[in-house]
Amino acid sequence: MSQQISAGLRTVPLAVEPLNRKDFTTDQEVRWCPGCGDYAILATFQGLMPQLGIKRENTVIVSGIGCSSRFPYYVDSYGMHSIHGRAPAIATGLAMAREDLAVWVVTGDGDALSIGGNHLIHALRRNVNITIILFNNRIYGLTKGQYSPTSETGKVTKSTPAGSVDTPFNPVSLALGAEASFVARTVDSHRAHLTEVLGAAISHRGASLVEIYQNCPIFNDGAFDGLKGPDSGLIPLRHGEPIVFGPDNAQGIVRGAGGVLHAAPVAEVGLENVLVHDAHRADPGLAFELSRLTDAGTVVNAPVGIFRDVERPAYDDLARSQVTMADDPAERLAALQGLVNGPDTWVV
Repeated sequence: MSQQISAGLRTVPLAVEPLNRKDFTTDQEVRWCPGCGDYAILATFQGLMPQLGIKRENTVIVSGIGCSSRFPYYVDSYGMHSIHGRAPAIATGLAMAREDLAVWVVTGDGDALSIGGNHLIHALRRNVNITIILFNNRIYGLTKGQYSPTSETGKVTKSTPAGSVDTPFNPVSLALGAEASFVARTVDSHRAHLTEVLGAAISHRGASLVEIYQNCPIFNDGAFDGLKGPDSGLIPLRHGEPIVFGPDNAQGIVRGAGGVLHAAPVAEVGLENVLVHDAHRADPGLAFELSRLTDAGTVVNAPVGIFRDVERPAYDDLARSQVTMADDPAERLAALQGLVNGPDTWVV
């Protein structure tokens, strides 16, 4: 019997021989702009895959349209560069048909949240066994700098020369509102954190969404500079631990008198009054509140880590449990014919 890995509860065959990063690197020239955050994400992904040990032939990457969607070209596994916004739909079909596959979706903020918004929320709502990586650079990069569904209000771009009047999506809030069972956020330049979060996402049984803040050096450079360096505004989320951040963890997240979460000096409020993160809480309300701590304009503060990680039945598991087929071909044909004929037929 071959070795297997549990991707959530999904049984995926393991490689017999140890794998390394080269096994997941193709001979294709990587064609992103110099300095693009996609390079860091690709390198991290190629470094993570050998650790999982999943066979390359049991790994599938489906992408839509955009800079990030070139990803399948650069990973030596099965993959499909599909159509704009429809990657979750195609990935759903794969997960339904092949339980032995680790199915990844690679998408961007424009691809996933604009034309693909409907596909995204329903894949999350259904809890299909797919892992969605959403590269968020808050701009349309491939089409040369138009504003996207995550661009801040007032953003001046080629398509909004007087500034965007849209209210931007918060992808984490959107995923939690769609009842996603696993929701996380990380940053392209934080390789260790990125590896940790992606590893947890693929191990989750059901739909996982990981938002990655990703720098676009050409059309939206420096959008996440506030989250880098010694005075980083990152707010780390770790299950079971107080939510503290900043130099020497001097700041903590507390619930104010009005019931609203906010940051306060730990020395003033006391560590015992700092909110303790619970990623496994069934009600997504607290995770949603934490997602709202993200700045809507220039990103200065942002929670990162796993917001929600709960167990609930996966759509493809439930659907497969409804399908029973006899071993005898004649019996299978008769059963299928019965479904085709059904009770609601008529003769004209």
